[in-house]
Order: sequence, then structure tokens, then C-alpha cells
Amino acid sequence: MRPRHTESLTLGCHCRLKPTTETERQETMKHLILVGACYLDTILTVPQFPEEDSKLRATALQVRRGGNCPNTVEVLQQLLLSRGGLDSSSTQNQRDSAADVVVVTPPPSQQQQQQQQQQLKLHLVSILPDVGSSACRKILSSFAAPAAPQPSSSYDSESLSESVTGAASATATIVDFSHCLYRKGHDEAASSYIIRSGATGSRTIVNYNDLPEMTTDEFINIVDDFVALQHNHSDDGRTRGVVGANCWWHFEGRIPETTLQCIRYLRQVLPGSTISVEVEKPGREGLVELATESDVVFYSKSWAESRGYAEPEACLRGELSNCKKASLMLCTWGRQGAGALFPSPAGAGGGNNEQTAEIAEPEYLHCSPSEVSETQTITVVDSIGAGDTFIAGILYGLLTTKPGTTTKDRSSVQCQSQERKKELLSFAVKLATTKVQMEGFAGIVQRW
Repeated sequence: MRPRHTESLTLGCHCRLKPTTETERQETMKHLILVGACYLDTILTVPQFPEEDSKLRATALQVRRGGNCPNTVEVLQQLLLSRGGLDSSSTQNQRDSAADVVVVTPPPSQQQQQQQQQQLKLHLVSILPDVGSSACRKILSSFAAPAAPQPSSSYDSESLSESVTGAASATATIVDFSHCLYRKGHDEAASSYIIRSGATGSRTIVNYNDLPEMTTDEFINIVDDFVALQHNHSDDGRTRGVVGANCWWHFEGRIPETTLQCIRYLRQVLPGSTISVEVEKPGREGLVELATESDVVFYSKSWAESRGYAEPEACLRGELSNCKKASLMLCTWGRQGAGALFPSPAGAGGGNNEQTAEIAEPEYLHCSPSEVSETQTITVVDSIGAGDTFIAGILYGLLTTKPGTTTKDRSSVQCQSQERKKELLSFAVKLATTKVQMEGFAGIVQRW
């Protein structure tokens, strides 16, 4: 039995982490599983976008690991290792009276960091090249957090092989890679070639991926691992259903046909799970159907504009009828920040429930970068991954709450006050605003 913690920790939704025993920790462990592609990005910065059949000298070259979910995982890891979270209890002199700047609590002690890591476990599900390839090692070691403390002893994932074990331990990471799918005989990772224009800030992306995509059967095998974990914790009947109720599955929204089958299987075998999805790429068929099956939905500006929406509120209210299960809908809008809509899932008595929609109009909130920025001028340095960072902020704010609440409790945010809801949105917008003012993601929390 571990000694009881004597300190409380302020977390993302202004909740206090109560002292816990080892048994309580095992029963309240939250699992966040992110499912999406992983890329090696080659980023060329050029003075202006080149004309066809022309020659242009780049001003900068950078190669780094990319992909929506891996980017989100990297930011989440930094938040879990380095900071205590969002704190709305600051005194007036700690706030900017004009911008109502959100503050972050001071870095916690090592004991508090371990306590928070034990509360939430990160899992990445991505297609990767051969486990012995240099590309695979490069990707795994890209999650290094050299300035952070070592992971807690609760990190107990089994690696697929000594190669993965070595790479993972070298990264000092708290991320579990054991559910990634390693393609034997494929030595090259999926690749993105990004041309970033210095004149306009635009990003032109060309992808190449020779790795076989994840099949439904492969995903079922991964889910069954969590089902087995649930059974292991339910021998005496006291903890039956705990793991299912404390699993949050986040999907990038690639290959909607396969993803939809995966979500429906989750609903069958782990019905207590919370599911979130990204609706990002314009013209991709099947994304609306994914939103229909999800508890939390993230929309991109490019997708919204392709549907004829001119601002985030119009998008969220326009798509409300397609989100019968959602308790939270969000839409990012670049320099204008992001909006959030808080409907009640169908059957819960309001919002997007057709029978009661006139009684309970969903609440909409908006946050712009100027509201949370400590400086009047925001200089965009690197916008690649800004949306992924925003998602990390939302997931972190919803998931790092007191033990004893399930992921379903946290995805249903209607019970929260308007101040708490705005706090959650502001936290994610500030995190994304910080990201666009720096290259990459390393050290993003230290820039608060």
C-alpha cells in the first residue's frame, strides 16, 4: 500500500484532488486513447509560395514528428509532467482586468506530479514502420521530455520488443506505445512535406504514406485488451465497469468507414467510454456520421467554410442536429479563436433533443486570442499543430478532475457554471495561442 498523499492539487476544471490510497488509484485511473496517423514532417520555409516549374531557395528546413494525435499527445504529456493546471481562484491583482487573462498554477512538487500522472494514462494508437527501423526509433524518441521528471512507477505498459522498450525509456515518456501497429518490412514512416510561405503564412502539405492502414479487426484486438483489463478489475464485483467508464477514445477522423465501425464496437463492448472525434478535412465523406456517434466533436475552420459557414457559432448550431449524442461541440477559427456549444445529449432533456429543443437552447461561448494573451501583439511563428494543441487543452481540462468521476461525468459539462465553461475554452485557446508563437511544441508549458 502506498502512503496517502497529504497535498491537494488544483487541476484543469478547478477541482481538488483528494488523498487517495493505492486501491482507490487503481479504481479511478483514467485512460485517454488517441487514434490517428503519425508522420515525419519535412517543413520548408520559403519567402513566398513558388510558381509551378520554378526554382526557389528555402530560408529554413526542419524535420520533426507530426500527425494530429501524436501532436496532441506531446502537448498533453508536457501538461501532465510540468504543470498543475488551470486556476480560476486567483485574486484580482493576478488577472488582467481588461483581458481577464487566465493563469496557470505553479509547477507542482514531484509527489504531485506523480499523483497527477497516476490519474491519467496516455495511450497512442498509430501505424508505425517496422519496430527495428530507424524511422520508428526516431518517432518514439521524439516524445522525449528531458527537462521533466522521470515517469511515475505506475507506468507499467509492456513494450512490444526490446527495441520499443529501449526507445521508450530513452524518451522519459509517460505515453504508452504498446497499442501502436508496427508494420513489419516497412522501413519508412508516413511522410508530410510542408511548404510554409513567409509572405502569407500559408501551409501547403503533400502527404505520402505507404503503410497499410489500420483494419477494424486490428482495432477490435486493441479494444479487447481494455475489455480484459476491465474483467481483471471486476473479479469481486466491486469495480465492474470501472475501466470502461474511465476510458476516453479520441479519433482523428481518418478513413471514416473504418472509424465508424470502431466507434460502434466500442459502444457495444465498452458502453461507458467517452468518444471524441475531429471533423477536419473538407470534402471527406463520412465525417458527419462520425460526429453523430460522438460525445465531443471538434470542427476545423476549413471544414466549416467548405460547408458554407462564415463563423464558428453558425457551424456549431448548423451541425447541432447531426450531433444527437454530443454534450460538447467546438470549432476553431484561427485568429478569431474558438467557439463552444454545450448541448444536452438526446434523451437528457434539452439541447439537441428534438422534443425539448425549444425549452433548452444550447449555450454558446466564444474566446478570442486577445482575451487570453498577455501581450497585445501576437506574432505567428509556426501555426502547424495549433488545432492539435487546442484539442490537448480541452481534453486536459475535461480529464484532469477529481477521482471518482468517470469520463462520462467530464464530457457532460452542462452542470458546470458559465464561468467554468469559459475557463475551459479560454485555457485551450491560450494554449494554442502560445503554440503559434513558437516553433514546434517543445517547452510550450514553460512559455506560460
